[in-house]
Amino acid sequence: MDLAKLVTGREMTEIDRRTIAEAGIPGVELMERAGAEVVAAIAVRWDGLAGLQTVVLCGKGNNGGDGFVVARLLAAGGARVRVFLAAERAAVQGDAAEHLQRYEKAGGEVEVLGGDLAILDAGLGDCDLVVDALLGTGLESAPRPEMARVIGRVVAAARPVVAVDLPSGVESASGRVQGACIEAALTVTFGVAKLGQMFYPGRSYCGALHLADIGFPAAIVASAPASAWLLSAEGLGPLIPRRRGDAHKGSCGAVAVVAGSVGMTGAAALAADAALRSGAGRVSLGVPASLNDIFEVKLAEVMTVPLPEVRKRRCLSLRALGEVRVLLQRADVLALGPGLGRYRETVELVRRLVLETELPLVLDADGLNAFAGVADLLRERSAPSVLTPHVGEFARLSGLDKEQITAAPIEVARDFAAATSTTVVLKGAPTVVALQDGRVAVNAAGNPGMATAGSGDVLTGVIAGLIAQDVDCEVAACLGVYLHGRAGDRARDRLGEWGMRAGDIAAEMPAALVDTARST
Repeated sequence: MDLAKLVTGREMTEIDRRTIAEAGIPGVELMERAGAEVVAAIAVRWDGLAGLQTVVLCGKGNNGGDGFVVARLLAAGGARVRVFLAAERAAVQGDAAEHLQRYEKAGGEVEVLGGDLAILDAGLGDCDLVVDALLGTGLESAPRPEMARVIGRVVAAARPVVAVDLPSGVESASGRVQGACIEAALTVTFGVAKLGQMFYPGRSYCGALHLADIGFPAAIVASAPASAWLLSAEGLGPLIPRRRGDAHKGSCGAVAVVAGSVGMTGAAALAADAALRSGAGRVSLGVPASLNDIFEVKLAEVMTVPLPEVRKRRCLSLRALGEVRVLLQRADVLALGPGLGRYRETVELVRRLVLETELPLVLDADGLNAFAGVADLLRERSAPSVLTPHVGEFARLSGLDKEQITAAPIEVARDFAAATSTTVVLKGAPTVVALQDGRVAVNAAGNPGMATAGSGDVLTGVIAGLIAQDVDCEVAACLGVYLHGRAGDRARDRLGEWGMRAGDIAAEMPAALVDTARST
């Protein structure tokens, strides 16, 4: 997979350092390019620069240096600019000091903010736009009190803000916000996207995100360490399975779904339908026998297989094992878990199936719950496994607290994938995919409308449908997560976020495949 990197502020600093040292591009020039990209983005968003009343807030570091460039170029383009420095002038050094001097030589004035912020309030009261060049990607804790006061004034002014690289107050490595924070309408970031721009709450403070190319050499970016990778249409489109002209249902893969119990037929139906909508040629659904008639009405295109059940509970019994084995003889992948329930016989059935089948496996919902406290058993599988937990399921599976998981989703998913020899799809905002080799991919597609019952069951079916078409399991996990998010975005654009259902996401899957394939 040819995916773009996601980096922390420290990792980006190393790319900067190597670009200067190895490629011979001076830091002053990189700042000039960064500032020019910010101004170009402003000109597009605000329909030109002439007469635009702008306040530019600069810190003492490199982010402030970018801000001085922005101020100079805005003024040259006809904007009316006031620049405020949230530091002592002597604290501005190096490349940033060079651009401060260039701004002043061009006729600009820098107003140093002290304890009295009345001059800032006056400037904010008259402006059309604020440029935030205070902190950038270097923040790793709450802003200091004096900086927090400046940020608080900007927030109170309620003017549109363009953030340079990252809104001040957002931590670049995590997206955490521990104190005062700028809420931007537009964030212009440089070279490589930052992790803090993908994870909440930081993502919600960025507004529209614009990634600008300022000339970091591709070889340096490619060889630089990165905490994660970003799922995108450009990187994943080439991996969508293409059909030959003589394709038939038998050549497009067969999915076996074992799912459902009384009261949870929808989960099984959604997973099976999504497997078809992602391109599988044939889907068979094994369900408790007394529920089979319901599924035959729900699913015209899916073959249903009634299986032995625990009659009083109408969930699968251990006696179903033999018939499931027969079902799997004609399958290329097993999707197991949606809506199965947690009755002890069903749990034992799940464990035996997982440990004995040599098919690739997508394990979700109650399939995952069956391994709560015994997740180490998953290492015994000989075939690839994709686990698709949400935070609650992952907590039961891993034994970690939900707070630990949400505080460090990349790290915990990576560790669990390595410990269990599985691919872990940790669902959330955003979803992360941890591969066995330690790489972690982050998905930027998707929206809050997807927070609806059954959305995860659709994802299970999509990943299984891709695996059935001979897509590598790790690739299928990444591709399925991205397509699921893109289909959700299409459903939102058509329906809005408030009333979306999981079935609406599945219905958009064919179009999401087309969109992604065309992005290459």
